[in-house]
Amino acid sequence: MNFLKIGLAAVLLFLSQNVLAQDLNAQLTSFFATRLAGFSDEVAVTIRTPNNLLPACEQPALSVTGNAKLWGNVNVLAICGNEKRYLQVNVQATGNYVVAAQAITRGSALDPGSVKLARGRLDQLPPKTMLDIAQAQDAISLRDLAPGQPVQLSLLRQAWRIKAGQRVQVIANGDGFSVNGEGQALNNAAVAQNARVRMASGQIVSGTVGSDGNILINL
Repeated sequence: MNFLKIGLAAVLLFLSQNVLAQDLNAQLTSFFATRLAGFSDEVAVTIRTPNNLLPACEQPALSVTGNAKLWGNVNVLAICGNEKRYLQVNVQATGNYVVAAQAITRGSALDPGSVKLARGRLDQLPPKTMLDIAQAQDAISLRDLAPGQPVQLSLLRQAWRIKAGQRVQVIANGDGFSVNGEGQALNNAAVAQNARVRMASGQIVSGTVGSDGNILINL
């Protein structure tokens, strides 16, 4: 009789763990689908942590670190009251990403005909693959790209708004005042990047490149 009771308890425990795992899988799928909205419309989650190490409560609080990736192999923190469990999960996400529509040579500027959207598994793409085709605007390719090749942000740079040696206007803004001056740029820089400028006095200042090509300094 004791043997039967032990066997029945083991079966019930196994079934209970399976039910918790299924519920947790559904919660994790919803968790990642919400965070990937706008990038992926098809998310599938596989829990890699053994069932006996899963959180015991029915609705654990789930979170990932702020800079963590949201697909592929991901660590998720699950909190049940005072208990913390770190779960290893695999997230498959399907959505649109940017590929070269034609051969792109190194140093050439991208235009609307250079790139297009493709659909596939985002978790299988190279790191920093471009997902928003608008990011290709005013970008320069740093290497040759073949047709159909995913476009990685690390393989692009923004077009220079100013170039070293160019005469530029420097605008310094403070509390209730603004001072303008002219100088010579000492480095290439795109919009929103930092530029160093040698003023007529010989003084070297640093500021942010504006969309109009002026160098902006906040005092």
